[in-house]
Amino acid sequence: MPGRRRCRCVGFQPHFLYFEPRSRFEPRQGDETSSADMDESILKVEELESIRLKDHLRLSQEEAAERMGVSQPTFHRILSEAHRKIAEAFIEGRAIRIEGGNYIITKDEASVPSSKLPSPGWRVGRYERGRVL
Repeated sequence: MPGRRRCRCVGFQPHFLYFEPRSRFEPRQGDETSSADMDESILKVEELESIRLKDHLRLSQEEAAERMGVSQPTFHRILSEAHRKIAEAFIEGRAIRIEGGNYIITKDEASVPSSKLPSPGWRVGRYERGRVL
């Protein structure tokens, strides 16, 4: 039986939560396909954070894993899943929704809580569509 999943440390709150493709041949007015009909890929907040740390900030996997408070193999699994979801969305023309996951938002992106219990000032919980689960 696997152990309890620990919260991952995330150094920022994403400002954009939804991305959708638009065909270059798609008409601008009177669009026949609505956003509600489009298939979506759900990208967890910690998966977005792994992409930000490794691909955008160009940290090593060891440094990025340390910032997220996870082991290097766990970080690699999170990053691989994020890359898979993004590639699938690009190839299949799916929208990407950023939501959910098991994470905490850190005050300082380089800091990681020393204990399992977060210190005051840390936002804790499982989030989905703006609400704590």
